[in-house]
Amino acid sequence: MTTSYPTSLFSSNLEFTGENQYGGALSIAGCSAEKLVKEYGSPIFVLDQDDFFLRTKAWQAALNESFGSGKLYYAAKSFICVEVAKWLKELKVGLDVCTGGELAVALAADFPVSDIEFHGNNKSEAEITTAVKNGVGTIVIDSFDELSRVVKIASDLRKVQKVYLRLTPGVDAHTHEFISTAHEDVKFGFSIASGDAQIAIDKCMTETSLNLAGIHCHIGSQIFEVSGFELAAQRLVAVLVAFRDKYSKELAELNLGGGYGIAYTKNESAISPAQVIPAIAKVIKSECEKAKLSVPKISIEPGRAIVGPTTTTIYVVGTTKSVTLENGAKRRYVSVDGGMSENIRPALYGATYSAFLANRNSSANAISSRIVGKHCESGDILISEINMPEDVKAGDLLAIPATGAYGRSMASNYNHMPRPSVIAVINGTAREILRRENEDDLLNLDVIQAPRQLS
Repeated sequence: MTTSYPTSLFSSNLEFTGENQYGGALSIAGCSAEKLVKEYGSPIFVLDQDDFFLRTKAWQAALNESFGSGKLYYAAKSFICVEVAKWLKELKVGLDVCTGGELAVALAADFPVSDIEFHGNNKSEAEITTAVKNGVGTIVIDSFDELSRVVKIASDLRKVQKVYLRLTPGVDAHTHEFISTAHEDVKFGFSIASGDAQIAIDKCMTETSLNLAGIHCHIGSQIFEVSGFELAAQRLVAVLVAFRDKYSKELAELNLGGGYGIAYTKNESAISPAQVIPAIAKVIKSECEKAKLSVPKISIEPGRAIVGPTTTTIYVVGTTKSVTLENGAKRRYVSVDGGMSENIRPALYGATYSAFLANRNSSANAISSRIVGKHCESGDILISEINMPEDVKAGDLLAIPATGAYGRSMASNYNHMPRPSVIAVINGTAREILRRENEDDLLNLDVIQAPRQLS
């Protein structure tokens, strides 16, 4: 399965009729973009269900091939809804949640609670209580305050809660500062170098309401170099060795997080399961062999790597205009009917994407273009610089691939824009799995009541 893992920015069932480098008449899993927009409106997220299943199975297969077995957790923060949670249940993989809201989606899907892992650097008492009451399989503890909370809540509920400790291995992943999460100056986890990791381990071992089953790290997101994962694995195995030497028993589980990079432009290629998992396995097996330590049960948490390339956002062009720059060059602005409200990543991280005509082929000359949204922000730019045919006009469809991760999940109602629908497509059929918000949804949160004195 891992050898067939697609590494381009497109989902595996995306096709252009009359294709050239700027696009063509687009279909995804046999569903035409024009018909999808006619049926469901625009903008829309179109999710290729077959591709989602293929990628999930590829990561699980890589674990099985490299370690004999292993636990795959899908990172819900990338994108989750009840239907996707049901797919994951069907695929028999775990679910990594990091808020009470994501946990609520999992419970609504009747997802097996023993296969849920609960993350987050500031879980509230209410969230922890809900998790422990419902029998969530693993809570990943991120701080001393949280450790105390889990101890108290589990004790009050007369339960023994399985936990991991999230450790900071001091790995400076080569990615954007905002999504690099394993160096020392970061909000996540217990530092190995400072000694906090060992203090947290020792505290867990004194608490009868906790079952410390393993340790965890996550070095960042959108990472393409294998070396960072290898170094993190090496440093976490060293922690397992120190634990064995101190307590004369072994921690059985090691979770290495996610962060595997995907392609967002035509010039990029995703890191594949067959590339990264065997490399990690080689390090872990070697370090364990040297220390005469049993190889722990390995788990990983891909999210973007599964759902990112499965999804394409389709927009309708509303207006175009040309401007003259200070150097005399021309730039064409192409405005679409969405923007930063359903894709904040370009404004937040400077993320780059590709765009294609999705309703027709064009042989017109290419000109320097900027794809922008309809929000009242100069920074509402989806693609800052791209060559597009000069005949792109109002009513044309534009497709931006690889928007499955952190598009809909980070979407907002800025300017009171309703969030788009998500359409799952498979074998020429389409169905709405998240409906488009409407103005009634936006107004339903307004409360009209007389002021009252607070006691």
